[in-house]
Amino acid sequence: MILVTGSTGFVGNHVARLLARRGADLRLLVRASSDRTTIEDIDAEVHVGDLLDRASLDRGASGCSAVFHIAAEYSLWTPNPSRMYAVNVQGARNMLAAARRASVKRFVYTSSVGTIVPHAGGEPVTESSPSALEDMVGHYKRSKFLAEQVALRAAARGQDVVIVSPTTPVGERDFRPTPTGRIVLDFLEGRMPAYVDTGLNLVDARDVARGHLLAAERGRAGERYLLGSENLSLRRILEILSDVSRRGAPRMRLPYSAAWVAAAACSAWSRASGRPPAVPMDGVRMARRAMYADSGKAMRELGYAPGPVRPALRRAVRWFERRGAGRHPVG
Repeated sequence: MILVTGSTGFVGNHVARLLARRGADLRLLVRASSDRTTIEDIDAEVHVGDLLDRASLDRGASGCSAVFHIAAEYSLWTPNPSRMYAVNVQGARNMLAAARRASVKRFVYTSSVGTIVPHAGGEPVTESSPSALEDMVGHYKRSKFLAEQVALRAAARGQDVVIVSPTTPVGERDFRPTPTGRIVLDFLEGRMPAYVDTGLNLVDARDVARGHLLAAERGRAGERYLLGSENLSLRRILEILSDVSRRGAPRMRLPYSAAWVAAAACSAWSRASGRPPAVPMDGVRMARRAMYADSGKAMRELGYAPGPVRPALRRAVRWFERRGAGRHPVG
């Protein structure tokens, strides 16, 4: 039996589907409030539980040989930071403890490239690039950094834990959507009149799922593996989106100072309204440095072989369009 957390989310859904296609005996941990329509066609046992309910995690991990802990609160803005830290940090601690009590043989923890500080010159980061908590921008990155430290300490104490760090996954089934999916959606809806000079490492969500399974099969306990693919400027990403969607790409590059002012205004509105900002301040602060990455370690040790991201961006566009995106673009 294999337990997967986060299967109603973007990456977790892809991992669960890949495991099911490979014939795994699968158990999916979902909250009582989760939308199960995203997993109703996956051949798996559904176990209702919560990362903050230790007894439910013990029941979920019972009889499992492996756990893929993918669930997390992922947002660049939150009205309740304490909830994000509880789910991401304490939730990871609880899930690791439940796996120990159940004698789970292998635990794959899904971290993030966001726990690594981007290089000032734009050089790709690796697993060995230096990082510290004080360097983390925003609650999401800080919470994931702290959770990763929990996983590393568990591995140091002898638990069989492997850490995978996806870069910026793209593709279909980005239900909420993630901040990256929001870029695609805002592009399709015409809500992106300009762009900032930054860059990201994009990767097909299907390749990220394959990387998870490779980490479970071949990863070394206590090691981190970056799962990425192509380093692309935001301008180039928008050009690819323009090509696959047949919509015009924004041509105006927005100075960082102007983006900061826009984010500050949006943040003030969010504090008053309680609604998410159109331009999150954390997103603007992160954009100051390109987040490029090198997945060479995963390629060498796991046999990870990611493909190009253009097909994934095309699938993302088609998936959002089928859900109504871009029918009435703004402007």
